[in-house]
Amino acid sequence: MPEIQIEKPSARPRNPCFSSGPCAKRPGWSVAALSSALVGRSHRSKEGRARLDEVITRSRDILGMPADWRLGIVPASDTGAVEMVLWSLLGTRPVDVLAFESFSATWANDIIAQLQLPDARVLRAGYGEVPDLADVDWSRDVVLTWNGTTSGARFADGDAIPADRGGLVICDATSAAFAMDLPWDKLDVVTWSWQKVLGGEAAHGMLALSPRAVERLVSQPAPRPLPKIFRLTNRNGLIEGIFHGDTINTPSMLCVEDALDGLRWAEQVGGLTGLIARSRANLAVIAQWEARSDWASFLAASPRHRSSTAICLRIVAPWFTALDHETQTKAAREIVALLAAEGVAMDVGSYRDAPPGLRLWGGATVEASDLAAVVPWLDWAHAQVRATYI
Repeated sequence: MPEIQIEKPSARPRNPCFSSGPCAKRPGWSVAALSSALVGRSHRSKEGRARLDEVITRSRDILGMPADWRLGIVPASDTGAVEMVLWSLLGTRPVDVLAFESFSATWANDIIAQLQLPDARVLRAGYGEVPDLADVDWSRDVVLTWNGTTSGARFADGDAIPADRGGLVICDATSAAFAMDLPWDKLDVVTWSWQKVLGGEAAHGMLALSPRAVERLVSQPAPRPLPKIFRLTNRNGLIEGIFHGDTINTPSMLCVEDALDGLRWAEQVGGLTGLIARSRANLAVIAQWEARSDWASFLAASPRHRSSTAICLRIVAPWFTALDHETQTKAAREIVALLAAEGVAMDVGSYRDAPPGLRLWGGATVEASDLAAVVPWLDWAHAQVRATYI
């Protein structure tokens, strides 16, 4: 692509990492944060179990999780946690699954095509929107994603979820936990991963179970065989050790140490209140820029349902919308490549299934000042690419 002579912005973000997972490390992070990791030690040692249990305890405290919920560390990040509960809990009741972006669509496919549940409904919405909770039958089990990591749309609250619901509400909260208020009294299962809002490393997921979910697991065993990696119960009932640091498989003690570092930092910035405020401040920076932009717009049109973590943007400039989809994808990737080549914004392309555009992570580990510094670069990169298409 020939270079067009357009003046570059003078300021640069101190941290150009805006990936939506693994996400930016907390401000000031260095590998020295891992110096006390129990490398070479068994995760089943007294010390190893203590570190894992500390991750659980600190997570509970920061999130304000109800005392009667169980929280455990499980394999395979948020995906593993969600798959574990779908295979373990679903099948005894009809189910509604809400699909409005890539991962929620994956859960719908699991339920329809893989589990082949006989009475399952998929309630769909397009990218940038969320399904209407008024359409849900709460006598059924319900599977929903709280925040669309690939669409930038989120549920604003759980007011529509009845307290006396008949089914369980299974909530994938991977890009919401630690950045948004979750209505614990309206949910029964909540999952997330270390690699999102607190900037942890990949591979480990968190699984939170309400008393109602535990009762289902114990009293109504899954109507299908389960591999070991999915099993939450045995002949004695719930496997309690999972919720006290006994992981199903071997975790990385480096990742454990990194997760603890993120949790300690979260406490230092004001706990959940401070984390939410940081993420909202990040969204506010982009919103101020978007309001005056003549070429970019939020994929989520409704401010009420706009994510403060997965900030997804579509390109609305006439030169771009006149292109066919394949060429739009190419042009958007050229913008992303220019930003990466300048070292000012890494990994900001929209998800492969989403409309062509940009996606910037706005979770709590990102500094608002870095987003303020990057938006002039977005304008610069757009102008560079635009000039080659008109």
